[in-house]
Amino acid sequence: MCTVILLRRPGHPWPLLLAANRDERLDRAWDSPAPWWPDLSGVTGGRDRTAGGTWMALGSTGVVAAVLNRPGSLGPAAGKRSRGDLPLAAASATTAAAAADAIAVLPAEDWRPFNLVIADSQDAYFIRGLGIGRPEILPLPAGLSMVTAHDPNDLTSPRTRRHLPRFAAAPPPDPDAPDWTLWSTLLADDAYDPATGIAETLNVPPVNGFGTVCSSLMALAPDGRRHWLFCPGRPGEAHFAPVPLPAA
Repeated sequence: MCTVILLRRPGHPWPLLLAANRDERLDRAWDSPAPWWPDLSGVTGGRDRTAGGTWMALGSTGVVAAVLNRPGSLGPAAGKRSRGDLPLAAASATTAAAAADAIAVLPAEDWRPFNLVIADSQDAYFIRGLGIGRPEILPLPAGLSMVTAHDPNDLTSPRTRRHLPRFAAAPPPDPDAPDWTLWSTLLADDAYDPATGIAETLNVPPVNGFGTVCSSLMALAPDGRRHWLFCPGRPGEAHFAPVPLPAA
């Protein structure tokens, strides 16, 4: 289970802030974000070496997309396309709205169930793929949204129930400073209530060959400025550094 946190602030100089932890099998090899796909001009993302796709991609047009598994759908399945293709397709679009429209007409049965977050400095969308029919599109409102394997801000998710209030209470990062300290600290939180279990942990320790493998912080501005800080390991153990991005 991965996690994506979005803060939408329409009219703000930095109207889109994003934080994300990626949880994955520890033996699934990957590469840090870079322009790995020559046929997708301007698209930067971390590359999954197994299937060739990505868990998160950012286009030069300012569209970011991240894919998450839904409950009980970890890993590939015979006859299904890689969910890592979806962020690449979305980040290649001119706007988040255009990306959501393009994904909405795809046959959801081509993939195992997925959650897809698409955003730019103007709009943000949650897309639910349930393996049948077409993907379902839900615009994300202004304010804070947290997506896990469940729907946005779904408090039946132990992780959302524990950590959404913490992000809501924290002052937003200042990308101009830049100061992401509070959010990076929250992403590094690996505590949990033993009575609830590790399902509420945001920064998953290595357990049974699975855990949090990397982390991202991102800001998008209406004038085309894009900041992406990437942590190539568990936050709190590895460090965040800027990702080189092509010109907008």
